[in-house]
Amino acid sequence: MDVNEAHGGTGGTGSARRWHVGCSVALVAAFVLVILGAWGLREFEKGLDGDGQLDMPREHAGSVVEPLPGGVTARYEDGLRVTVGPPRPEGDGRTYRITITYENGSDETLDPGTGGYGDALDVRAGRPGDSSWTAADGTSDWLDFREAERLLGRPLAEDGKRDVPVRVTASRKGLPLTVEVRPPHRSYREAAYWQLTLG
Repeated sequence: MDVNEAHGGTGGTGSARRWHVGCSVALVAAFVLVILGAWGLREFEKGLDGDGQLDMPREHAGSVVEPLPGGVTARYEDGLRVTVGPPRPEGDGRTYRITITYENGSDETLDPGTGGYGDALDVRAGRPGDSSWTAADGTSDWLDFREAERLLGRPLAEDGKRDVPVRVTASRKGLPLTVEVRPPHRSYREAAYWQLTLG
């Protein structure tokens, strides 16, 4: 009589159970390692890019070729979020109000619009990247440029939020309007683009 028979034949079952438990633990550990590896790779890529890069889902890139629609938020890797609201018509039928909201989700004070890095906000007729657009295609006039410049000239505290109103006129109904946002950054900040339609 062998040992398994002397103990009611349970030795094989216990061994199989330990093997299944061991395999389960190994699978869970492997899964956790894959998740941690993917997270580490993402953080490594962010470190290579710099934290001034856009961190957007594929369907909303925010680039020149894939601009954002009104109401969608551009998110930067350092925590800055910028939302360009849809245009709202005012009483005369030619003037529109757009609200651009800056939210500082980083762990430091940010500069939304000054510092010698070039224009931090541009609002113009046409589509992003359309170099063939001419005045004959339609024009817009940014009425409160100085007020936007003043609001963008103040630092934005950690967890701070600021609305920058923009008023524009359109030469015709259905005019496409590009909003380009380039908040300054100590090294590099990727521009985000929105395409709106006036009227």
